[in-house]
Amino acid sequence: MFSLVRRLSKRKELLLILGTLLLVAGIVGCSKGATPDTGDGTGAEDAAPAEASGEPVKVGSKDFTENLILGEVYALALENAGIPVQRNLGLASSAVHQTLISGDIDLYPEYTGTGLLSVLQLPLETDPQKVYDTVKDEYKKQFDLVWLDYAPANDGQGLVVTKALSDKYGITNISEFQQNAAQIRFASQGEFDEREDGIPALVKVYGPLKFKSSKVYDNSLKYEILAKDEADAAPAYTTEGQLIQPEFVLLDDDKQVWPPYNIAPVVRQATLDAYPQIAEVLNGIAAGLTTEKVTELNAKVDVEGQEYEEVAADYFNSIK
Repeated sequence: MFSLVRRLSKRKELLLILGTLLLVAGIVGCSKGATPDTGDGTGAEDAAPAEASGEPVKVGSKDFTENLILGEVYALALENAGIPVQRNLGLASSAVHQTLISGDIDLYPEYTGTGLLSVLQLPLETDPQKVYDTVKDEYKKQFDLVWLDYAPANDGQGLVVTKALSDKYGITNISEFQQNAAQIRFASQGEFDEREDGIPALVKVYGPLKFKSSKVYDNSLKYEILAKDEADAAPAYTTEGQLIQPEFVLLDDDKQVWPPYNIAPVVRQATLDAYPQIAEVLNGIAAGLTTEKVTELNAKVDVEGQEYEEVAADYFNSIK
């Protein structure tokens, strides 16, 4: 009797041990099935980078060629660094600053001169570093926004003349332009004649501009008008793609009447707190963006007819 009881007890003990082993094996198996082993004993979830579970960074841009290209380059650079991105490109220039403040976007390419004059409405300043320092300080104080490093590229106001006019009268800067105004057929865009930073600013700094003739044309037609020899000069922005063509000459603002419009990313502080690596990634982009390079990129879209996404991707792949 005692032996039978002992055998039964042993059987229960063995069954209990076997059941326990099976239970442990099942738990381990389920654990491995739910979380793939990464080889370091931590599981994939623990090994994944922090940004993989974070909110995407919403990259914005204004609605013109250059800003679209730059916004796409920023987005590609962030994605290459493992940061999730949501694109919100092509916003109205008049609304993009408020869109950033409201948090509908987290960053976008801006211009130091725009920040100084249009957003902060501060007095004109022509020193690039002073303009940058001012907008950087005031944006942080007023909006909790951060200006990252600015690029050498300056998309500012300028004047373009035909190569024929430049060669004939030796005009390479605005002083020489003013001295030969009586020989020049000027293609204006209307508001440039009256705008404070247009003709009035030029006259104040360089002297009277008594043109041979002055007619108003739509801005989109100015290079066609110049190429057809229907005018000799027109207002321009210093990174317009058409300026890469040899028949046009961008004049040097030798007395610095116009403020600088250097390109830089503006980022919400909260976004930098969540993704501190954004600063290093985008600052690395800034150094290579010269006025000549940005003009070249714009030309690929506005002159050659490529898509801005293609141009941005080609450029980023060339520098990464």
